Amino acid sequence: MFSNLILRNSRRSRKENGLFFSSLVISIVAFYMILSISTQDVMLFLQKMESDAVDKLLLLIPAFYGMTLGILFFLIYFACKYQFECRRHEFGVYLMLGMRRSKLFGMLLAEDFLTSILAMLIGLPVAVVLSEIVSLVTAKLVGMGIIGHQFSLSWFAIEWTLAGFLAIKLTALLILSGRISRQEIGTLLSQPTNRPKKQMPSVIYGLAAICGSVMLAVAYYMAIQGIAWTKVSMMGLTLLLGIVGTMLLFYGMRALIALIVKKGKGNKQLHVFTFRQIQENVIHQSNSMAISSLLILAALCCFGAGVGIAGTNNLSSGHVIDYTFEDHTAEDSSQVLPNIKAALKENSLENQFSELFEMRVGRIRTTEDYDNAYSMDAVMDSLRSLPQSEDRDVLLNNLGYATYPYLICLSDYNRLLELSGNPALQLGEKEAAVYIDTEFTTVSRTAMLNQVLAGHPKVELDGSPIHLTGEVQSVNLVTDRSITLSFALILPDEAFLYYSQGMYDTYVNAVLSEQALNGNSLMTAYLDLNEKLDETDIEYESYLQNMGRQLFYTIASSYITLYLAIVFLVVANTIVGVQFLMSQQKTGRRYQTLIRLGATYETLCQSAGKQITWFMGLPVLVAAVSSLFGVRALFTGILSSRTRGTVAEMMFVSAAMILLLCVIEYIYMRVVKRSSDRYLLTLMQPQREE
Repeated sequence: MFSNLILRNSRRSRKENGLFFSSLVISIVAFYMILSISTQDVMLFLQKMESDAVDKLLLLIPAFYGMTLGILFFLIYFACKYQFECRRHEFGVYLMLGMRRSKLFGMLLAEDFLTSILAMLIGLPVAVVLSEIVSLVTAKLVGMGIIGHQFSLSWFAIEWTLAGFLAIKLTALLILSGRISRQEIGTLLSQPTNRPKKQMPSVIYGLAAICGSVMLAVAYYMAIQGIAWTKVSMMGLTLLLGIVGTMLLFYGMRALIALIVKKGKGNKQLHVFTFRQIQENVIHQSNSMAISSLLILAALCCFGAGVGIAGTNNLSSGHVIDYTFEDHTAEDSSQVLPNIKAALKENSLENQFSELFEMRVGRIRTTEDYDNAYSMDAVMDSLRSLPQSEDRDVLLNNLGYATYPYLICLSDYNRLLELSGNPALQLGEKEAAVYIDTEFTTVSRTAMLNQVLAGHPKVELDGSPIHLTGEVQSVNLVTDRSITLSFALILPDEAFLYYSQGMYDTYVNAVLSEQALNGNSLMTAYLDLNEKLDETDIEYESYLQNMGRQLFYTIASSYITLYLAIVFLVVANTIVGVQFLMSQQKTGRRYQTLIRLGATYETLCQSAGKQITWFMGLPVLVAAVSSLFGVRALFTGILSSRTRGTVAEMMFVSAAMILLLCVIEYIYMRVVKRSSDRYLLTLMQPQREE
């Protein structure tokens, strides 16, 4: 009999509180996914190249785990509190009929245990599947392919997920059960009511809203302009302005709600009642709404920034060559390529590469006047004639230091362009092309400089006039990002040899052959060939170094931000939903009065639906608008100089993800409305007055 009561109550609780149960499942998924990062293929791969950086990232996982435990504890506490508030009358009846308080506590503990077990039975398999999907997608992104993927089940993640989840559930249950057990039967049988709060003059609310808006504007300006990222104190000030500004904004919204109430006296059913309920909920719950809005804002910013970075950070961009070899023992730069070929042949590795070609890079050796070896006054004058902008000023500043540029051999660079699928450069005897690595420019600045180069400006190289032509070139010269040129000139072979006087550095670039791949993934081919090259005396750099740095950046910035976004989103929506349902329950007598006056069930549901739309919609609306500025501020602080040129593209992806999350918010809103409708249906039946 007692066990059947527990099963029935547990089933009813899950059915009536689907929002809370879903939040528990999502929490379990989030726990497992963050704890299992260390076992994913990508992390195992990265540890071979960026072990120090990966180890530091993994050291942060316990901190994220602890922070998540704290956040989810409050989620579970408020949700359980709502469940207990809904069942106050039921608990009072149990005690009145003779149930001991210890047995009531045991019943609640057993019900919660069943719910927790079911949540874990659903959440853990979902978490494992999602973790594998994420691992597969990332493996595909880095070129591992499905063949290179291995299924991983982290028992460490499962154990700590179960331990953390059960610990916070038990703690919340003990606190709430203790409060219930100490209450008198009469208190449990009586219906809770809202305590009236003091109303301030409308002018106070209006001033609070204005001050909050100004503080938010200042906070976002400091973050977007990079002021907040200069030092810890400025970041603290920015966060303080943002938090206090949001609290004041929601506190001041009471004036807006009051204005709508005054102007909304029409023929609509329960219009005044609805908006007075909204006004009262905002008055009583403005702090909760502000906190929920901040959490939703954090979720939208993290999700938008994480997806924006992951979606636009193409790990294979600029991937043309697989290996770069060097030979520092060669007495003559022209002997580097023959020496590398001989060394590869000696170790039976020549069939591993389909292409081997030189990349010659030098300096101006025809003069020792380094400050005046190169001048481009015509280019600078053309830039000064353009409309004033930040990009123009940065270009003028950067090019002002280009008085002793690097030189690149045209034939070598054309071979690189051919392999990358780009058309070759055609340069005359007195012509040159400009090379700037993507690390030192942005898309907008490159376009501005291309506009100037379209006029074939005349410059001087060691006193000799030449003309710049074509567009700015930026294909990576070698595999590793350690060699980046802020400004260089691509010269015809004869001019290159003349100005470099035969003193230049020679890099030998290589492309893997089909035999090297041999049905393996790209990453596997790299790892196998690296092991063979390590047994030789050949100096090399592989694309793994470049890939590892980019991939670590993507993992660190997107995995963590997406994880935090899920946690913040679940907590925010559960808290704001539970807060409304608790407030609705405390004002249940008002609905009962309307029912006695003839209000229909459909009319009450429409009124409650409007209240939910306002109560949940206001935090979401404020967070959605703020997130556009917040994501842009995150890009300012976390993006490297190389990736800042894709901010516009990232913002587009981020805006799409923010819109998607707003749809998810709407689904949450619908779930809360269904819970509200079920509660109102119980009020339609006549009840005894104890």
